[in-house]
Amino acid sequence: MDGRTFVDLTVATTANSLLSRVAFAQTAPKAKNVVPTSAGVTAMNSPTYDKSISALLVVDPYNDFISEGGKIWPRIKAVAEANDCVSNMLKVLNAARAVKLRVFYAMHHRYRAGDYETWTYIAPIQRATWQHKSFEYGTWGGEFRAEFVPAPGEIVAQEHWCSSGFANTDLDLQLKKHGIHKLIVIGLIAHTCIEATVRYAAELGYEVTVVKDATADYSDEMMHAALDINIPNYASAIVTSSQIVASISAANVMDGARRQ
Repeated sequence: MDGRTFVDLTVATTANSLLSRVAFAQTAPKAKNVVPTSAGVTAMNSPTYDKSISALLVVDPYNDFISEGGKIWPRIKAVAEANDCVSNMLKVLNAARAVKLRVFYAMHHRYRAGDYETWTYIAPIQRATWQHKSFEYGTWGGEFRAEFVPAPGEIVAQEHWCSSGFANTDLDLQLKKHGIHKLIVIGLIAHTCIEATVRYAAELGYEVTVVKDATADYSDEMMHAALDINIPNYASAIVTSSQIVASISAANVMDGARRQ
């Protein structure tokens, strides 16, 4: 084969390759836009909740977070009041109790004197807890807000040191020992403890619903990042408090009908 023939074949091969790519691009189906929707239920069937395998998980209902006078309340107050977060949290909790849905609590570690002082590495969020003595043990700020004090039979998991309610706690063990596979998550705050707990739950195989007006954050931008961008990758549904109350109430009616 002479040099000219080789060049001709190379050009022809390159041209055919380009034509093939163009033809494929014209005929191949275009990928759909998979940007998550903040509504959650608009992209799937409305979730159902079998009481025998479902539970409400309440994250960090401390006075420091959700009570006037709490150390962190001023930072989340604007967002929390705009979406009526505390009232909606209570509405969901009361609905769960009314239908005898199991309730679990994932609470942040309460600061105690000496915490973190000997640690080699401290995550920024833990350093902030240390500096501000957030949820300090033995103080009003480190107590449950009165309306969210666990009722008899409700389970409080071991306190988490960072953000996820699962990491280095017995939450997964407690849920599994009670046969729970589906979680309804409410509480504080959206882009840290809620997001981290939801991610970890999905990794462990739980099906998760997040109640978007029963959480809050430091800003609308942080709420958007958590509820519209990150959490939809892990939560099977993102719903309103009214939607979840209707769903679990309907599940209770169906459960009662089955028992008759």
